[in-house]
Amino acid sequence: MHYRSLGRTGLKVSALCLGTMQFGWSADEAMSFTVMDAFAEVGGTFLDTSDIYSIGSADPYGGISEQIIGRWMQARGNRHEIVLATKVRGRMWNGPNGEGLSRAHLVRACDESLRRLQTDYIDLYQAHWYDADTPIEETLETLTDLVRAGKVRYIGCSNYPAWRLALALGTSERLHIARYNSLQPHYNLVHRDEFERELHDLCVDQGIGVIPYSPLAGGFLTGKYRRGDLAPTSARADGVQKRYFNDHGWAVLDALSAVAAEHDAPPAQVALAWLLARPGITAPIIGANSREQLAASLGAVDITLSTDQITRLDTASAWQSTG
Repeated sequence: MHYRSLGRTGLKVSALCLGTMQFGWSADEAMSFTVMDAFAEVGGTFLDTSDIYSIGSADPYGGISEQIIGRWMQARGNRHEIVLATKVRGRMWNGPNGEGLSRAHLVRACDESLRRLQTDYIDLYQAHWYDADTPIEETLETLTDLVRAGKVRYIGCSNYPAWRLALALGTSERLHIARYNSLQPHYNLVHRDEFERELHDLCVDQGIGVIPYSPLAGGFLTGKYRRGDLAPTSARADGVQKRYFNDHGWAVLDALSAVAAEHDAPPAQVALAWLLARPGITAPIIGANSREQLAASLGAVDITLSTDQITRLDTASAWQSTG
């Protein structure tokens, strides 16, 4: 495993981040433990979750993924080896303050995440998406208080547009309070425009660590889909088909498959290696429901793409600005 600094901070994280949205859903607790064990065995240190990750649970407010991670760290006694990231913003209890980025929500939500995770600090606490109803000053001042209290070490955000991230950074500088040091955007080889239009340059200029989610485009970039084939019947496959089964998507997949063949590697590893070669990228977030799925991604850290290969992938996946 390779390690990188999170943006301009001194925090070192593994170059791949293990996403845990599937824990307690498509991976039961035993399999979740197996996947985390396998990730740790190869030097993986960076885990990402959210308090709202309770998909498939009878208790939508249960923070199931956080609970599983907490029990795993207690069982393994490895909390000090893990860089633990979680997110806050979504609804976690009934009532008008059950969601959002207000002081009322953040303080209680942080304490409840700490309880579920069975730890006394969160390495990276992230706003899951922005809250238009709460002044940015209130959100950042509360997060700063959590940092000063020792409950949180670094703060970040997810799904923020460039204007909102810039506003937050300016507010932190003006008030001399904690700043967002990371961003989780939807970014991959076949979905580039949303991030590259404005966010990329802002993140590079301001030293924001970028932790892309959906780096394999819901499985499209693994190579399991073929032109002319019918997609499997599932909600996820249906979404992949609607979004990527088009001329642009197939052109990207063709170029990806060709480069993968040159490395004798799975397309997924090359798609991740392309992200790792991009300026400002810290660690793509990978998911896995088994050791085998995890192993299919881990080899990406050992792939070095040539300038020609990167150019070919860039050309095939290039988006056209309309502005």
